[in-house]
Amino acid sequence: MPVGGYAFSQGLEFAIEEKWLKNSFDVRDWIATVLNHTIAKTDLPLLIRLVEAFKTHDFKGVKYWNLHVLACRETLELRDAEIATGKALVKLLKGIKVEEVAVLKQSLTFVAAYAFAVSFWKIDVRVACHGFVWSWMENQVAAATKLLPLGQSAAQDILNDLIGIIPSAVSASQSASDEEIGSSLPGLAMASALHETQYTRLFRS
Repeated sequence: MPVGGYAFSQGLEFAIEEKWLKNSFDVRDWIATVLNHTIAKTDLPLLIRLVEAFKTHDFKGVKYWNLHVLACRETLELRDAEIATGKALVKLLKGIKVEEVAVLKQSLTFVAAYAFAVSFWKIDVRVACHGFVWSWMENQVAAATKLLPLGQSAAQDILNDLIGIIPSAVSASQSASDEEIGSSLPGLAMASALHETQYTRLFRS
């Protein structure tokens, strides 16, 4: 979706700049780790709850879980990325005449805006989770392709390898209780925070 996700590396740029990640194998392991320990434990469970809240017109729940998304973003850059892509997705939905999104009285994070679209078009939530992960994963590989740089074949090999772990990540997210939502990857948080003052950079985060 044209929501500006290509502008954000989510800490990946600093990790590559500092040689934490030196090749395609390192990039593959970084993405897999973030998927299993952040996306599957935070983004997807929150997405599931937001879809249900929109379906049942539970706008107090929408507000609560929308704010929960922001609370789980550990750095200014990650928070700003969430807000910017959320605004862009809402604008996109308005542009294609999804007027219902205009009645919401709050700014939506990207996770919440995506959940709204899932609810609006009655997309199966498990399928939606797969799409969410694929979109995030493809953007991460695209960023790495520019930064290392990777060749197109190497990038495709990473995607072909990682696509196999999407189902297990989605399955893990389905059974997470409210108390289990959230995780912290100190390396990711440090990379994102330090990227804010990186001297030269291609990405906004």
